[in-house]
Amino acid sequence: MYTIKECSSLLRLPFIKNNYEECIREAHVKDMTHEEFLTSILNSELDLRNSNGIKNKIKRAKFPNKILLENYERSHLSTEINQRIRELETLEFIENNQNVILVGNPGTGKTALATALGMKACIEGKNVLFISVPTLLIELKEAMNHNQIIRYKKNFEKYDLCILDEFGYCSFDKERGEILFNLLSSRNEKGAMIITSNLTFDRWNEIFNDIALTGAIIDRLSYESYLIDMSGESYRTLATKKWHEKKRGRSND
Repeated sequence: MYTIKECSSLLRLPFIKNNYEECIREAHVKDMTHEEFLTSILNSELDLRNSNGIKNKIKRAKFPNKILLENYERSHLSTEINQRIRELETLEFIENNQNVILVGNPGTGKTALATALGMKACIEGKNVLFISVPTLLIELKEAMNHNQIIRYKKNFEKYDLCILDEFGYCSFDKERGEILFNLLSSRNEKGAMIITSNLTFDRWNEIFNDIALTGAIIDRLSYESYLIDMSGESYRTLATKKWHEKKRGRSND
């Protein structure tokens, strides 16, 4: 007959394997019934499994930084934008397969907001991918070279949320523009996307260098989407100014 530790190991129950002795002692102290003890220890096992599942989802998402919504700096944003962010925090846009397009100059918090929303989605059990557009194009090119583009598209469509960062930091030739257009078109309305860009729509032709293609991709991505213009002074610049003011204040004391 197997021991509790051996059974736990074979059944892949790490919490029970590592904590059953302490749990048994606690059950004796609290005079728990067999049912109460079993319910307690199984719930603890589920809590650990859920926690590990969230950690794995966050790891697979490949976020550049880990930012939680409660830590996201938003004091530099307008009341209107903060209201839109509160709407996005419900994650209903994921359930509705809607897109979120965050535009604005560098340093205004676009990537940080996209990451924080992606982190919350992972915590709530969603599968998320974070990838920069330049990296995405490299992966698409490699998939085409290995005749695996269909598989790549299918995998891309499986995510509950795809975050495409740095849309507009580099322009594309016609071939790459068409590849990206086909990928995003095949996913559009099948799953939510968050796109960050330093360029407003009227400048997206600078990315694709093709008026017809630019118009088509804007039409698809913007349909029933959240468009948030976060243009303004960089929060990093504001933080630096506050730091200097604080430093000057100390010098005058």
